[in-house]
Amino acid sequence: MLDRMLEVNKKRITKYKMSENLKHNMGGWLVMAPTLLLFAFFVWEPLLESVRLSFYSAKGMKLIEFVGFKNYIDVFRHPDFLPAVRNTFSYTIWSLVIGFLVPIVLAILINEMVHAKSLFRVGIYFPNVVPGLATVLMWGFIFKPGKTGVLNIILGQFGIEPMVWLSNPKLTIPLIVLTMTWKAAGATALIYLAALQGINPELYEAAIIDGAGIWDRIRHVTIPNLRNLARTLLILQVIAVFQILYEPLVMTNGGPNNASISIMQLVFKYAFEKFDYPKAAAVSVIISIFLISLTAVYNKFNKELDI
Repeated sequence: MLDRMLEVNKKRITKYKMSENLKHNMGGWLVMAPTLLLFAFFVWEPLLESVRLSFYSAKGMKLIEFVGFKNYIDVFRHPDFLPAVRNTFSYTIWSLVIGFLVPIVLAILINEMVHAKSLFRVGIYFPNVVPGLATVLMWGFIFKPGKTGVLNIILGQFGIEPMVWLSNPKLTIPLIVLTMTWKAAGATALIYLAALQGINPELYEAAIIDGAGIWDRIRHVTIPNLRNLARTLLILQVIAVFQILYEPLVMTNGGPNNASISIMQLVFKYAFEKFDYPKAAAVSVIISIFLISLTAVYNKFNKELDI
């Protein structure tokens, strides 16, 4: 009898706690509800519809018949698919080589400055204010081949012959990544700078008392405190660069000879040049599967490192 009463009381306590938790969290759920609805409508619904569309043939946006994996097979067999995948990985690798450390270095340099910090913060963020298309067009003129290119005009003053720049398959991707870095590095640097200013000053003071120079302070204080933020921004950068589109589209149109075509540009060609929306959806699904898998593996790897 006593055991039964204890069990009943335990259930009542559990229900009471659940009720209290629900009341406590209700405000938060009400605040989140509009965002969740918009997210479901603008993200999940189009994503699921793209998956569905990729299994059909269509006339425009009107579905005709179920074709199974035919669209995926046609995409894999397309001669532009492998170059697009290879170039997309090249963009990602070059962005890590060129662009990942630049914001960290900028943030550390500004954090170590004594004077004109605000001026330099504005200076590094200014490229983010410039519209993306304007940035691409500007750098396109700078790297323009021949004697009319801005960079070639400058080099000509030193007696250096004009170079082809974006028409050189070996230089195309690094130069496009350099353009992206110029535009995006400033905003990321400010995020790192905010993290640096949140580091306890006593850690630096203790390091200075122990005789640590600037490089030792960066190595033993700064970098360890930026590690978690850098991990998050790393995967976000990979996801963003993997979806590169308008930079190669405007600067080179995927050339020369598909040397700079990206997998998102392949989606653009299917959707807006050939109006083959099922194949465009198939490529989009492939990209989504890869990025979801990559993120899952990356997060698991990070958890293992933290253990």
